[in-house]
Parts: sequence; structure tokens; C-alpha cells
Amino acid sequence: MDLIPNPPDSPPSEGFFASFSSSSSTSSAAAAATSSNPSQSQPQQPQSPSRYESQKRRDWNTFGQYLRNHRPPLALSRCNAAHVLEFLRYMDQFGKTKVHTQMCPFFGHPNPPAPCPCPLKQAWGSLDALIGRLRAAYEENGGRPETNPFGARAVRLYLREVRETQAKARGISYEKKKRKKPPQHGGAGPSDRSPPPPPTAGAGATSPPFIT
Repeated sequence: MDLIPNPPDSPPSEGFFASFSSSSSTSSAAAAATSSNPSQSQPQQPQSPSRYESQKRRDWNTFGQYLRNHRPPLALSRCNAAHVLEFLRYMDQFGKTKVHTQMCPFFGHPNPPAPCPCPLKQAWGSLDALIGRLRAAYEENGGRPETNPFGARAVRLYLREVRETQAKARGISYEKKKRKKPPQHGGAGPSDRSPPPPPTAGAGATSPPFIT
């Protein structure tokens, strides 16, 4: 096999030095800019979802599993308010709130002194928050607001009944407390100050001079 001779070494031209120095200065400037602004070199990490968003996703997955386990399995498009009420009653078995029956001696007692066999249920506040998250998740997953089963009137009436029943059984009130207005600091403004009283004639008071 023939060997191709190497060409004789030739000195680089001035254009080579010019291009090399130009590329070196460009890379140095880019490195300096990167070191001065490290946020550009590091990829931004995606923000983790908030606690509300995480809980809403878990609730939506739980409801989807409930529909799949339904007999017969139920599609989301065929879900109505009756199925939502079934789901709320199904969730009662995972509740941790003691709801006394009317036959219980601790009915209406906010702090019962002894245990009783009354059932544990989901608290009204937990159910109300659950429905709010599922209502939002339904529309975020393509559902129309006018057909949202979680916002149906029957669901609102059920939540109201649960609130009233648990308030009587547990001896507590769910009425919202009115917020107190914060005190105004800094004293009264110029418009709030009352004008000084007019001078009254009395001891030591001088009357204006009589003008002729």
C-alpha cells in the first residue's frame, strides 16, 4: 500500500491567529457571563404542587377509583348527584369524628366524659372541603360547570343536613365568627378632629373694641 507523504509544515497565517484570538475572546466573555449569572447555567427545577393541589389530586383519584369499583362500573360522564351522595356516605367509614345518636347519654355533649359505642363519621368540615376540591377538579378535567354533579342542589342540601345534625349531636356550633375590625393606629385624622369651642364671655374675657 502506498503511503501518502505528509505535507511539509507551513507556518500558520495571520488569519489563523486572528480567528483564534477572536474565538478565545468570545469564549472567555461567555464564560465570564455564565459565572456572573449562575442561574442561567443551572436548569430551573419545576415547582412542587401546593398542599391544596396535592390533596385535590388524591381526592380526584379516590373518586375515580370509587367509580371503577362501582357495580356496574360507572363512567364519569354518567355520574350525577345521587352518585356523589353515595360517595360521601361511603367516605363515612374512614371518618374519625364521633357523632352521638339521640339515644346516647352524651348526645349534645361537646366533651363526653367516657367512651360510647356511637359511630365515627366524616366531620362536616371535611366533607365540605372535599366537595369543594372535587368540584374544582371536575371542571379542570374537562367537565362543564352546568353539569357539575358536585355543585348540585341535592349535594348542598345534604351538606347542610350533615352540619345541622352534627352540631346537635356534638353540642357545637358551626356558625362563622364575625371578624373584629382591627383598631386604627396613629390617632384620629384631621377630618376626625372636632373644632375648638368658641370663646365664651366670662371672667378675664375681653370684649372686642367698639368701632366708630
